[in-house]
Amino acid sequence: MTVYGLHASHEQIPPADLLAAVVHAEQVGFTAAMCSDHFSPWSVRQGESGFAWSWLGAALQATGHLPFGVVNAPGQRYHPAIIAQAVATLASMYPGRFWVALGSGEASNEHITGAGWPRKEVRDARLRECADVIRALLRGEEVSHEGLVTVDRARLWTLPPDVPPLIGAACSTATAARCAQWADGLITVNAPRERLREIVGAYREAGGRGPVHLQVHLSWAPDDDQALALAHDQWRTNVHAPPASWDLDSAELFDIVSEHVTPEQVAGTVNVSSDLGRHTAWLQEYAELGFDVVMLHHVGRELSAFIDAFGAEVLPQLDVTRPLPATAEEYRCV
Repeated sequence: MTVYGLHASHEQIPPADLLAAVVHAEQVGFTAAMCSDHFSPWSVRQGESGFAWSWLGAALQATGHLPFGVVNAPGQRYHPAIIAQAVATLASMYPGRFWVALGSGEASNEHITGAGWPRKEVRDARLRECADVIRALLRGEEVSHEGLVTVDRARLWTLPPDVPPLIGAACSTATAARCAQWADGLITVNAPRERLREIVGAYREAGGRGPVHLQVHLSWAPDDDQALALAHDQWRTNVHAPPASWDLDSAELFDIVSEHVTPEQVAGTVNVSSDLGRHTAWLQEYAELGFDVVMLHHVGRELSAFIDAFGAEVLPQLDVTRPLPATAEEYRCV
């Protein structure tokens, strides 16, 4: 059985509309949700970028049972002690309903500090330091640390009843294997099926425990041409593989390098179809690949019709389950 949730894209949709969307999604049968944590959108056309942490408090309050996650990049824009405090506060107010995924970040969000953008191997090492600091703080330890990040006698005074899961974010087999050293689970994004199988395999073979999450980019509309046009308008800046996706530092630059991206190229990274049966089959394939949690990101800016259609026609055809309580201990049993 698989958890099917809604991804809330702060880069595309105003926070009040996203709040209404997650309430709506819970009502029609989605069993989880997550959101992005960006300072900048991927395109000027997307035109939004609300603050994820403010929104998460409202979203947890507005929904009855949905667990929420967020993908965060500690170390440059955020000090890890501040992220630990934010995680602890949400998890103490909503026990078992909040997890955070940690990644090495993108320049488009992190350059705002004015610090230089480190090489990937440095970012990976910084991420590991941050993950260790955050976990120690969530266990109630006082932390001092000197390295790629500096922490001076930090201690969290408000702690949740259980340490929430720290998920590793990975788009490659090498990163997935590194995440296995510290994470309570894994999250990745759309890729060809064989590539996804390799990423999951690398994580498990390196000893990775906990649920494996997939964020699926999809575009649905009443006809195929409309679905493809929508995906091309909103998501053509996201077809670029690393290092471009890591190193470009503004929405304007993403638009420039995507000027000649074709709709057909977008369809290689977004599941595009007007056929709800086809979307159902795609989602079932992800479950068969071993993903425990599949988060649906409809790349359009209007979510209501998508939520209604998938709630009525897609979710009933899938083996949907409720998620585990979001605690590190529960996740490590998977």
